[in-house]
Amino acid sequence: MLNLATLLEDTTRDHPDRMAIVLNDTKLPYAAVNAAANQVANGLSNLGIQKGDKVALSCPNLPFFPIVYYGILKAGAVVVPLNVLLKSREIAYHLKDSQSKAYFCFEGTDQLPMGKMGYAGFQETAECEHFFLITVDPAAAPSIEGVKTLGMLMAKQSPKFGTVQTMADDTAVILYTSGTTGQPKGAELSHSNMVMNARLADNLFGKADHDIHLITLPLFHSFGQTVQMNAGFYTGATLSLLPRFDAGAALGIMQRDNVTFFAGVPTMYWAILNHPDAEKFDLKKISENLRLSVSGGAAMPLDVMQAFEEKFSVKIQEGYGLSETSPVASFNRLDRERKPGSVGLPVWGIDIRIVDELDKELTQGELGEILIRGHNVMKGYFNRPGASADAFRGGWFHTGDIGQMDEDGYIYIVDRVKDMVIRGGFNVYPREVEEALMSHPQVSLAAVIGIPDEQYGEEIKAFVVPVGETSITEKELIAWTKDTIADYKYPRIIEFRDTLPMNATGKILKTELRSLE
Repeated sequence: MLNLATLLEDTTRDHPDRMAIVLNDTKLPYAAVNAAANQVANGLSNLGIQKGDKVALSCPNLPFFPIVYYGILKAGAVVVPLNVLLKSREIAYHLKDSQSKAYFCFEGTDQLPMGKMGYAGFQETAECEHFFLITVDPAAAPSIEGVKTLGMLMAKQSPKFGTVQTMADDTAVILYTSGTTGQPKGAELSHSNMVMNARLADNLFGKADHDIHLITLPLFHSFGQTVQMNAGFYTGATLSLLPRFDAGAALGIMQRDNVTFFAGVPTMYWAILNHPDAEKFDLKKISENLRLSVSGGAAMPLDVMQAFEEKFSVKIQEGYGLSETSPVASFNRLDRERKPGSVGLPVWGIDIRIVDELDKELTQGELGEILIRGHNVMKGYFNRPGASADAFRGGWFHTGDIGQMDEDGYIYIVDRVKDMVIRGGFNVYPREVEEALMSHPQVSLAAVIGIPDEQYGEEIKAFVVPVGETSITEKELIAWTKDTIADYKYPRIIEFRDTLPMNATGKILKTELRSLE
């Protein structure tokens, strides 16, 4: 037997009174979280939800997320976490595609009426039999007439439950990919995939008697879900939740809760560094408590890494992975040399290769596609045998990422295959151009795309967020970049902007930038 919910259950046995979740004034010990999850499991079982049934969940970083998540797992069902920004039509697609039989959806706010959109999507999906509205107050009446709430499901249910026996290769979670190359696909992750990835915390993050995580990465996403929630519960950490990232709020929680562990994507580090009122916080106290910072989700600009480490006296350990790999595949380990700019070495039990377009292995330093195999790799894309077969050509998972490996086995991510720009027959990797731009003292953030061009096929365009009230012009920045990188790489067009579009995990949305052209 192996069930992902044992991460919560085992720590509850060892530390029942330790705080598991903190959200402002709400503090829930492990025993309370486990008991509430048992009530959810009892409620689902009484409805007829069985082992292997799919149950969807739309919820921001609130205590309800882990309670419902582990409750679904305890019942033997499969969790289908959904992006909280999905609209009704998209929700209906995910419910149908995953064959979900039940759906839990947070009620949301006036600005983001998740409950209404979720219920509308549910109504379009005949196969989904049960809808539960998650209300801020579990005892409150539903804000949508005629629906049941999570509180109603849990009412009068026993806080004890015998977790349904699941096997290591049974599906635990279906994580949907972002769908940047077509309709979103559900990556089927087994209990073994998820448990093994969470347990990597033992040798990746170092030992601590009691870590306090700041969790602002969305829990519906693989990074926050595995690296912080599942790994945090496995190690007996306290999870301090921030439902929506805000640099000032993040600094406030770090100061208030004595945060020891922060994980984020590069744009979060950038935002904290550039917060105008950062000096109003007790940065000395924050630095003294913060023992580890982890970055993933996108390549970390070296300038941002160096500035953050200097300001907060902490090393940023950069790693790499995908939803399809549970997600961690490589990491800069604490017991080895850290190479800034690298995403580290393959983690325990994982093999990584760099290959050309014919899947032939390349030599050290050559650029090619990153292939992965090991205990972290998904079972396949749910109900998509063709896409699964294509992704697993030759027995290796093809990531679609371009990278290289050095003589010591360290991995360097260059870009996504789909983001590569081909200008006049030359391959240009946007990350390299972005790094060059961000080394300019008057550039705060940059994103580079290719746009159609009659002469060269594609031309290079950069979107730049300047530092403060900068006076630099497009012509001056183009000239400076031309002197910094090869002629075929420098951007011919630069557009200055106040902000760049980002998704819920903080990744820059280049698809939106392309749509503007």
